[in-house]
Amino acid sequence: MPELPNSHAAGNGFCGCVACGSQMSRRRFLCTGAAGAVAAPAIAASVGSAALAQQAPTGAAPGRPILIKGGCVLSLDHAVGDFEQADVLVEGARISAVRPNISAPDAEVIDGSNTIVMPGFVDTHRHMWQGILRNVLPDGSLEDYRNLVQRTFGSKYTPDDVYAGDLFSALGAIDTGVTCVLDWSHIHNTPDHTDAAIKGLRESGVRAVFAYGNAQNETGRFWEATASKYPDDIGRLRKQYFSSDDQLTTLFMAAPFAAPEHVLRAFKAARDVEARITIHVGVGEFGRNALLEKLNAEKALRSDTTYIHCCTLNDTEWKLIKDTGGTISIASYVETLMGHGNPPIQKAIDTGIRPSLSVDVETSVPNDFFHQMRTVFSLQKNEVWAKRLAGDKNPPKFLTVREVLEFATIEGARANGLERKIGTLTPGKEADIILLRTDRLNVMPMNNAVGAVVTSMGPANVDTVLIAGKVMKRAGQLVGVDFARLTRLGNEARERLFSNAKVPPSRV
Repeated sequence: MPELPNSHAAGNGFCGCVACGSQMSRRRFLCTGAAGAVAAPAIAASVGSAALAQQAPTGAAPGRPILIKGGCVLSLDHAVGDFEQADVLVEGARISAVRPNISAPDAEVIDGSNTIVMPGFVDTHRHMWQGILRNVLPDGSLEDYRNLVQRTFGSKYTPDDVYAGDLFSALGAIDTGVTCVLDWSHIHNTPDHTDAAIKGLRESGVRAVFAYGNAQNETGRFWEATASKYPDDIGRLRKQYFSSDDQLTTLFMAAPFAAPEHVLRAFKAARDVEARITIHVGVGEFGRNALLEKLNAEKALRSDTTYIHCCTLNDTEWKLIKDTGGTISIASYVETLMGHGNPPIQKAIDTGIRPSLSVDVETSVPNDFFHQMRTVFSLQKNEVWAKRLAGDKNPPKFLTVREVLEFATIEGARANGLERKIGTLTPGKEADIILLRTDRLNVMPMNNAVGAVVTSMGPANVDTVLIAGKVMKRAGQLVGVDFARLTRLGNEARERLFSNAKVPPSRV
């Protein structure tokens, strides 16, 4: 990774930011904030508008400026630097300043003391239609998942079920500090299913990358689903929903994990409408089929593609990803759980690729990024320790917590094609910001901000969430969400789906 400028190197005692230029405490990453400021005041209703309102373009100013005051700021931008205590000013949808002692008399103030202020997490691969199937398969393998979730439940999903699943998954993401998520959406049994998924994403207020995918049916042969319009319906989607890039939802193609002829057809449809591509590769034994070599023979590999899992790719395929500028997404928790293969964290690093992270399936794994970061961190370290114990005289370097935090933010933004908009707290970028509480028993007393986020925090630490300058969560509660309605929606969808799929409902 690039070296930080000397002024930002850990332990030197200086901020080094041009806007600040002041000497910081030698315990630069303590970041405990102002003493005694535990409860943060509520902000005005004009800023915290309903989370379930129809989305507006991100350039629209929601009201007065917002000043996040006195937090420990992890910008993750090497030029901006980190601050033991500083402010972040948000004007409209964008960050306008990051430095100590900002004066903004007209701004609504969010008290950032006793919090870490940082970019929101960015998920590059989550099957959000399964939001109403959380924990349905805690002990299952990948084959169990295909049989129960895709072929049994997926084949019986109604558009209303898709809407509920996407809405639940999106709100759950926001609640845990994930501000941007790629919806790897392979539930498009009909165009109505497609419209319902987009509706759920838009109503949630999350920044979503909608990756349009194939249908589900009882055989797994999606190309036989006659009511599906995949992949050609992506042309309609571009015109109807994604004609502008100045919005919270953007368009990808989710190419199938299938024979080359199906993959190439999806790739062509995506590129015809200038949509980026995401595809599962290197998954289990089937992933040893040299698919990327076959696609490369057709000159189909480009920098517009994110490759998911990559656990069982061969060395030639890894080189092809690197040489064509592709990005990768690792879901290490589910990869170890379901039998995809060893998560290729070290392989990616050795190849010169910095991975992004993803949740994948809420049917089997937690929906938050704290688990994802810790899993990647511990697995890579364990691999290096194993090499050392085996006598390797030149083992790889250990990952640092800062690298892992970058995987969860700026590398995710890059894989989602949004690095110019989000991923760091950089003036001019859109304000996708989270405030994580440090006055909780799982992290206090606080000694290292990045270490606390990666190794110790959890969803309960997520106090405040902004997406494109709009407050989506405040003082630990989602803003504007009708939980009574949400409960009814989820229960009705669950009961309908289990009945249609003829699966006996059981909560034990």
